[in-house]
Amino acid sequence: MERWVVDDEPSVKYPIYTRGNVGEVFPAVVTPLTWSALGHQAELGWRDAYADFGAIRPEDYGDDRMAILGVFNGYCYLNVSLIRVFAVRTPGLAVADMDRQFFGESDAPPYAKRADDKNLRASLKVGGSLLKILNKKTLPELDRDKARVATWLATLPDPTGASDDALVKVVDDFRHLFRELFRAHILTTFQATVGPGLVAQICDGKLGDPTLPNKLLAGIGSVESAAPSFALWKLGRIVAADATLTAMFDAGVDGLVERLETEPAAKLFNEEFAAFRMEFGSRGPNEWEGSSPTWGTKPELALAAIDRMRHADESHDPALQQARLETERRAATESARSRLKGLTRMQFDRALRSAQLFSQGRERSKTTIIRAIHGMRLAELELARRARERGGPEELADLWLLKFDELRDYVASPGNFTAVLDERRRLRDELAALVPPFVFEGTQPPPSTWTRRDAESGTVTAGTELKGIAGCPGKARGKARVVLDPLDPRGLGPGEVLVAPITDPSWTPLFVPAEAVIVDVGAQMSHAVIVSRELGIPAVVSVTGATSTIPDGALLEVDGDRGVVTILELPA
Repeated sequence: MERWVVDDEPSVKYPIYTRGNVGEVFPAVVTPLTWSALGHQAELGWRDAYADFGAIRPEDYGDDRMAILGVFNGYCYLNVSLIRVFAVRTPGLAVADMDRQFFGESDAPPYAKRADDKNLRASLKVGGSLLKILNKKTLPELDRDKARVATWLATLPDPTGASDDALVKVVDDFRHLFRELFRAHILTTFQATVGPGLVAQICDGKLGDPTLPNKLLAGIGSVESAAPSFALWKLGRIVAADATLTAMFDAGVDGLVERLETEPAAKLFNEEFAAFRMEFGSRGPNEWEGSSPTWGTKPELALAAIDRMRHADESHDPALQQARLETERRAATESARSRLKGLTRMQFDRALRSAQLFSQGRERSKTTIIRAIHGMRLAELELARRARERGGPEELADLWLLKFDELRDYVASPGNFTAVLDERRRLRDELAALVPPFVFEGTQPPPSTWTRRDAESGTVTAGTELKGIAGCPGKARGKARVVLDPLDPRGLGPGEVLVAPITDPSWTPLFVPAEAVIVDVGAQMSHAVIVSRELGIPAVVSVTGATSTIPDGALLEVDGDRGVVTILELPA
């Protein structure tokens, strides 16, 4: 099978790569337009963040153009070897700690020491960064980025009235803004590892309770990626309280947008839904990928989540759950502090404050980027519509099969790219039907050796325990509902456990009606963990192969404290 058009060369010096963490950002085959426009800018932004933090120095990269990130046979990967060097040079941080924070339960090769992994100058600078992190009380730089993006979006031309060149310029200009925003996001991500790591050490070593950190980080509030779930819950309550709306949703999501527009009884709902899309229209599945639909461009995605939420009883109200978790968190915090003395208690207080602050900050920085990407997406969508009007393909997403340097010529004369698009579409579909390896070292195994997504899965029996990483504390039982597409929740309802392959903001509204959540991949810093803690849903992530091995309808027990899923009964 031929290489994907935007494939990179793996680093020789840093040979281990993983889909962990980055698989949440790019779960599918990365399109040529997105990667050629933003891939190298993401690499540079990450290098900027490493330099700010102090862990990795410019000379460490050698001649590698792409050392931190890379696309291989269409799928995006993150360099494990460099993350481990980061850990080695960070005082008080172990390689195993970083592996778990970023990658979850991984079968990555064990860490092998290199002579130049340790670097005193880097470690001294990191030490200074750590002190600043633990003393931080606010993150004004993230508020400035948020305001900057709002200003940038306000200055963009109206897509329908702008020239082709003006729309291409929107994409080009965003590339440089993206580097700066991504630097802030990655730096905040690094900073977000410090507090939780120290809290975990104190809870385990001084308090003898390794499950306590999840309780201490639950219900902290102001997590921007959880906000859509609160808004969607409100919309679901409007539907549940109105017989006409209930009947309309009972008829199915297909065509629901048009039916709502002509129904007088839907006036309040339509107003609230329009406000929701104005605020959260940039969010959706695979939202870093420009070709993917969002709640703004495809409202059926949000309506599908509302359809599931309307069936949940009031006990699932995320505001009630957050209030409960906040009460429990405050009690757990006071209990922990009462058992700590002197310097250790001071360290605990600073570490916990840092953990909460940067957990909120990481989701805020990501939300800011996603809003900006959506501004670029709308310009690209208009270019796709114009190409279609000029004889291009009916499918607008085909625009993203072009590289950035092909964009202008394609929009002007789309017919010249018919053969190119046909070939790239064929190869994309072949790669999309395969499961890329989670980890590789040196050279990625060829796609001919990968597992097909439709291959028969393994089996489990009653009593089987599947182990993962604890997400949100709590224990729940329910029947498994395996969902592979957030647009098709497959009737997920009360009393059921959501089993998902991966999660992003388009998935998390489905957490609300569920009794618990199980995710194939993820780690302590994954979106699923952070949001489940806000919504009060017991969650276990990094349950490898959960969607392929847990039968639909199996009775499960999900232990969000220990990170264990138990198969209680198989479906008849």
